[in-house]
Amino acid sequence: MEMTFMSNTESTKRPSRFFREVSTIWAIICREISVAFKSPSTLAMSLAMPIIMMGMVGGNLTQNMAGGLGFNFGLFMLVGMMVNMLFMATSQGVATLVDDHEDNFSEEMLIAPVSRYSIVVGKILGSMFSAVVTMLGTLIVGAFMGITLSIGQFLAILALSPLICLSAGALAMLFIGLIKNRKAANMAVMLITMPQMFLSGAIIPITNSTGILSLLSHILPMTYSLDLVRSVIYAGTAEYASVVMFSPVVSALATVAITVVCLTVGTFFYARSEKNR
Repeated sequence: MEMTFMSNTESTKRPSRFFREVSTIWAIICREISVAFKSPSTLAMSLAMPIIMMGMVGGNLTQNMAGGLGFNFGLFMLVGMMVNMLFMATSQGVATLVDDHEDNFSEEMLIAPVSRYSIVVGKILGSMFSAVVTMLGTLIVGAFMGITLSIGQFLAILALSPLICLSAGALAMLFIGLIKNRKAANMAVMLITMPQMFLSGAIIPITNSTGILSLLSHILPMTYSLDLVRSVIYAGTAEYASVVMFSPVVSALATVAITVVCLTVGTFFYARSEKNR
């Protein structure tokens, strides 16, 4: 009877713990969205960035290296830049943990009886709002350049965006967990996103890369996230073999594995640094 009572008590506690963690994640997501709306300049930059990256950089590449590739470089670049913008905007959102540190908001969250992972995941998923706005900006710029996606292709990217943003945010946590300076955090975001844009194949094909460049490409999270998206976009087309490097299963497993490792290590450093304040 005593064992039955204890098991019933435990089963009663489990849902309450689960819902508390879910509520924490949701509350942080709502806060991040609210902060984004209260900072119209940030949303404006989210729309301006695709114009710079897609319109100028992408447009120049389209005019100078699109010939002889064997596939539609415009679509290749559009998909790459959409994923890149998800990575960049999410990393920038996670970097605001430094602001939360300076405002003592992170300290208030960490003394609450909730998992540190719920706090970090909520922050990452909340940053996804600005990331999706930036991605939509990229799509609009692409339309002006004559590059479009079907509704099905767009919905496929949108469905994969939570996984992509979690991967980007988890990688950013490795750096942000050790940084408590706003300027250093911004530099860290640049170090996270800029190399990946060129080495992951977002705008420049990397199928023929060798040596150190190939090694770096194979250890970057964005390489697998991007390849997973392209495997969905190009599925059933003649260009699939020229564009996609890995099987969708390999890309998905690699993305999940890297995300879990980076999220675990990054959250540990973040929680420890806040505890030692």
